[in-house]
Amino acid sequence: ARMLASQNIVIILCGNKKDLDADREVTFLEASRFAQENELMFLETSALTGENVEEAFVQCARKILNKIESGELDPERMGSGIQYGDAALRQLRSPRRAQAQSAQECGC
Repeated sequence: ARMLASQNIVIILCGNKKDLDADREVTFLEASRFAQENELMFLETSALTGENVEEAFVQCARKILNKIESGELDPERMGSGIQYGDAALRQLRSPRRAQAQSAQECGC
């Protein structure tokens, strides 16, 4: 994914079937270490109980937004791995850009 999109792309590793702890084939430590070594986010989830399923999307979206705001990811650049679903959303601005613009409009 990093070769085809962006080196700064956000990738999350979800260990599913958290509810079947007795049948575990990969330990939490192994998966966590793998994620850390490969610069991935990591959460254990359960599709059956819903545990951490929504949280995985929330954390991933939050990290993407932080990278956009910091300038690490540019949604306007082809190959960034990010697309806006609605053209109106393209008006989003990072806090730095918004501050600079409001400073220019200020009469002080």
